[in-house]
Amino acid sequence: MSSLVAAATSSGGSSNLLIFALPLLLIGFMFITQRRRTKETQRLQSTLAVGEEVTTTSGLLGRITALDDEIATLEVSPGVSIRFNRRAIAGPAPTALASPTTSASSESQTDEASDPTRPTD
Repeated sequence: MSSLVAAATSSGGSSNLLIFALPLLLIGFMFITQRRRTKETQRLQSTLAVGEEVTTTSGLLGRITALDDEIATLEVSPGVSIRFNRRAIAGPAPTALASPTTSASSESQTDEASDPTRPTD
């Protein structure tokens, strides 16, 4: 045990500095990323408008039908409106990447070529 203490003290103060500097850098990084996230959320909240499709923090998708300082009313289905705290809006709704008919036709071509029961020429 005393040899470990002697080795630690003989290596100088650079290892001690490293032990204290790494946590400080980590905490600083956490503050910077949180500040960036807060600014992004404030920017999103200020740009909300009636008619936009959004997603909430709980994952619900809907179209904004009314906005005031605290409450956003979302239409989640024709004739069904839900009131949310404006801070619960996480961002714009995701869009569909590809139509189902396009992906189905490409899958059928792949299946035909790799079908082991298909007779070959």
